[in-house]
Amino acid sequence: MPKTGAVVGIDLATGPNGLAYTSLGEKIDNPAYGRAIGAKLAAAQRAVARCKRGSRRRYKAWGKVFALYRKAQNQRHDYLHKAARRLVEGYDIIVAEKLNTAAMTRRPAPRPDGAGGHEPNGGRAKTGLNRSILDAGWGIFLNMISAKAESAGREFIQVDPAYTSQTCSACGHRDAANRNGKDFLCLSCGHRDDADVNAATNILRAGLVLRDTA
Repeated sequence: MPKTGAVVGIDLATGPNGLAYTSLGEKIDNPAYGRAIGAKLAAAQRAVARCKRGSRRRYKAWGKVFALYRKAQNQRHDYLHKAARRLVEGYDIIVAEKLNTAAMTRRPAPRPDGAGGHEPNGGRAKTGLNRSILDAGWGIFLNMISAKAESAGREFIQVDPAYTSQTCSACGHRDAANRNGKDFLCLSCGHRDDADVNAATNILRAGLVLRDTA
């Protein structure tokens, strides 16, 4: 593609917070197709449970469940394809987080309490986060950007996201207290920003440094 002279960093998000934020302040929405079919999927799964095992009715009921999953998957892929294409069309250099989504969505290990039971391991909260990450399609999105960038002659760089959400993009001061949910306020210089946009700016800067070093 023709050169644009533009560069961008992206910070991934989940749920109603969006799919990602760019270093230029743009929010990429997250339709959350899996969540959108939640009620219909639950009803379809209840219909399966009411059917006799091995029956034709149960087979047809399962077909409705699989059809809902396929619909959400196709919608997600189409949306991510278009979002990735817009980024590749608009920027010569795209920098994103380097994430191991398979490890991030792995179930937490059980914690035996020594008395035959188990201690709380945060499994319920982790399950909700895992579902949000998979519904957003982080891994698919990053793979699409990478493939499209390569075919278009763009540069796609991935960096370690450690501390990017805690570090001030204006002065470099790092403190966990700088971030409060969606709000970022540097306790050193007073810089205020959307927390995800601030992180995306740090991700971009880290990518450009890595590029120059290489």
